[in-house]
Amino acid sequence: MTTTFLVTRIFSDEKGESHFEDIEISLKQAGDIGSLSEAIPAKSIIFREVLPSYDYDFHNAPQRQYIILLDGEIEIETSLGEKRIFGAGKILLVEDTTGKGHRTRNIKSEPRRSIFITI
Repeated sequence: MTTTFLVTRIFSDEKGESHFEDIEISLKQAGDIGSLSEAIPAKSIIFREVLPSYDYDFHNAPQRQYIILLDGEIEIETSLGEKRIFGAGKILLVEDTTGKGHRTRNIKSEPRRSIFITI
């Protein structure tokens, strides 16, 4: 049985506008240990916690990275004004290292933790 893992990609187009794209990572049955994806090379892992008041204006990702949200909720806005809310357990692939960037703010008034995996 083949299943997928949903990841939301944030990227910049040739005009520098940021966009969302939903991508699926294929998983293949690996017996008793469950379903696994192919290995994706990574450079480092960073653990982060932000204050409840976190509201970061438009910015670019410092590098290509996956962000795994451990708790809380965030709203991300693209340069074209599209907004999406992401909660605990969601995974983002942030690739808008150039262009107009995206805006991120906490939805819940509590500290939020996440993990960055740089690629």
